[in-house]
Amino acid sequence: MYIPKYFKITDDEQIRYIIEKNSFAIMFSAHASKPVATHLPLLLDEENNCLRGHIARGNPQWRELDGQEVLVVFQGPHCYISPSWYETQDTVPTWNYIAVHVYGTFTIIEDNERIQSGLAALVEKYETSDYNLHDVPADYIEDLKKGIVNFEISITSMEGKAKLSQNHSSERRQRVIAALEQIPRENEQNIAAHMKKLQN
Repeated sequence: MYIPKYFKITDDEQIRYIIEKNSFAIMFSAHASKPVATHLPLLLDEENNCLRGHIARGNPQWRELDGQEVLVVFQGPHCYISPSWYETQDTVPTWNYIAVHVYGTFTIIEDNERIQSGLAALVEKYETSDYNLHDVPADYIEDLKKGIVNFEISITSMEGKAKLSQNHSSERRQRVIAALEQIPRENEQNIAAHMKKLQN
């Protein structure tokens, strides 16, 4: 990822926060000499410095992956920035966004206990009602496991980018924030909030 120095996220804690908050990721790799990608939720396991997840067994991407390096992209909030919000019209539009790229080694996990704990952890992270995976009949879960391939990605490096108009004046950033706050959409509101944090 191309990251000019004023957009680079240097705090690893912030990078991990972005991963946690935007955990539906895209995993890229090469398959049959072509680039391929899969969209999937991933869990960050900080203790073991890895990402954990599973992929459909019918998805051919996993078949060449064991031991290979993959790229995982976590996309944070993003939105269009209009030059009409600036103090001058002598400029052009741009796009503000936050993203993290994680590189790591893909390993297929066959240990049933680790598979089960990974599935339970995914449900626990996203479930907001009283659903509990432990209440599902064990034989039904075992049948479902046959259709997935569990994996871990051992992290070798991470890089984060927060393009939030840092290359513009404080006055211009304030104007952008004010304009974004008037747009009732989640991405615009989130970008405005992140820009405000930089102003403080």
